[in-house]
Formats: sequence, structure tokens, C-alpha cells
Amino acid sequence: MEETITLLRESAAMLEGHFLLSSGRHSNRYFQCARLLQYPERAAAALLPVAERIKADIKAGTLALDAVVGPALGGIIVAYELGRQLGLPGLFTERDEGGGMALRRGFTLKKGARILMAEDVITTTKSLGECAQALEDVGVVVVAVVCIVDRRQAGVSISWPLYAACQVDVADWEAASCELCTKGVPLVKPGSRKL
Repeated sequence: MEETITLLRESAAMLEGHFLLSSGRHSNRYFQCARLLQYPERAAAALLPVAERIKADIKAGTLALDAVVGPALGGIIVAYELGRQLGLPGLFTERDEGGGMALRRGFTLKKGARILMAEDVITTTKSLGECAQALEDVGVVVVAVVCIVDRRQAGVSISWPLYAACQVDVADWEAASCELCTKGVPLVKPGSRKL
């Protein structure tokens, strides 16, 4: 896990400041994993320990997978790289015309396929829930989740086994009770999702 944090720092992917998250919450730290994932060797290194744990569970018979799927935008490269390391297809869901997540671009999965959902950062699990619903709608089964950074607050649970490259404690506030707003620290919204 420390190796992943080092890679995040070396890539300037762990930002300090006052950030508006996609959830609408405020935080003192933001993970811009795209800065890490732009370097294929760093992406491979960050996800290698996770891939090794998954391979060990597959070998032990406690996990079976048919594909890796991540929600656009953050999960695309993570799904691809894990798919490469695990020898599985790496697909992604994206927003459709109605704004919901869906498999598009001709991606198909067999009914009952066992899916590893991949994400760059997990905070509230909203993207995971939307991706999981899109996958369940086409008749596949999500069996586990993987991420680079698990930055969930206490009480935010995930319904599947989680493989995280690192877990980081981060301050996180509702907008109305944000300590950084009280101090007048300028707010930045670096994420891709519209609120």
C-alpha cells in the first residue's frame, strides 16, 4: 500500500487543498488518478499487488472472474490494466443519452458472467452503484470490486469484497459544515462529474 501512495505522490496525483467532490461533499485532499495512470509503468506497478491478491484468490478457488468492468471515466484505464494483468477482457460502462450508466460501444457480456468492477477512487460508492445496476440489467453478476484509492469515510460500505491498492484517511465534510469554507480557503472542483 505504501508503494501505491509513493506512486501517487510521484505522479502529483494526491492533491492537497479544498475540493468539491462529485458527491457534493468537501475535502482537504483529492486524488487525480489520471496523473498516475498516464504512465503505463506506474499504472501497472500500482495495480500489480492487487492483481496478485486476486490471482491468489482465483487459484484458491474463492474467486472466479470472466471480465473486468469500470465506470467511465475513472474506471476505464483501471479496468484495462487489470484485465491485462489478469488475462481478462477490460470493458467500461458510460452515460447513455438519458444520463444513466450502460454498456455501450458494442460491448457484450454473457448472462451470468462474473464481473470484477474497477474504479480509480472510491469515496461514496455512487459510481459503483450505477455501474453495478447497469451490469445487473444485462444479466451479469458483480462478484468483487477493485480500486487504486479507497478513501471512504466510516459508515460507507461496499456490498462486495474489495481489493484496494491503498486506503487513505481523508477529511470530508458536508458543504454546510466544511471547516475549510469557514476558514475562507478557496474551493476547487477538479472532478469530471457534473453536480
